[in-house]
Order: sequence, then structure tokens, then C-alpha cells
Amino acid sequence: MSAFGSRLKAARLAAGLSQEQLGIQAGIEEASASARMNRYERGTRVPGLEWVERFGVVLNLPMAYFFAEDDDEAELLKAFHLLSDEGRKRLLASARKLAK
Repeated sequence: MSAFGSRLKAARLAAGLSQEQLGIQAGIEEASASARMNRYERGTRVPGLEWVERFGVVLNLPMAYFFAEDDDEAELLKAFHLLSDEGRKRLLASARKLAK
């Protein structure tokens, strides 16, 4: 399973959605939603960026989460996405200090 596929599956399961439900909510036709999502999760097919964006909207995750190089980076992207504007400013300020 690819990193993309495993992150997609983990996010879907955390949201409590079946493959079919996620596919339908993202706009895939009901008849093929489950099969297409299964292929994306297994890594036998790669969705276009438009579909990744749609999955992100349904799952409340940024597109970058699915393409992060490692799991720690993906978790940071997820956490940052969920923060308020003030929380983002504070986190960025802390990160800049740590990076020096």
C-alpha cells in the first residue's frame, strides 16, 4: 500500500466512513464509488488532484496531508489544518524559534 493509500484509508476510518460513503460524498457515482476508493487505497490507481482535494474536503484534511514525505510531517499538517488562525500564528512563531 502506498503512503497516499494508507493515509487515505486511515483518514477514512477515523471519520467513520466506508469506502463507498467517502466516494459518494466526494462526488463519485454510487455504482463505482467503493471499487474506485478501494483501488486508491491499495495504490493500484492514483486519483487526480481534483479528487484528492474533494477527499480532503470531506475528511477535513489539507491535500498536502496525503502527499507528506513521512508520518510526522503528515500529522503536523493535519494538526495545523485544524487550528484556529490564532493557533496557527502561535505554532508558526514557535516553529520559527525552534528552527533557528
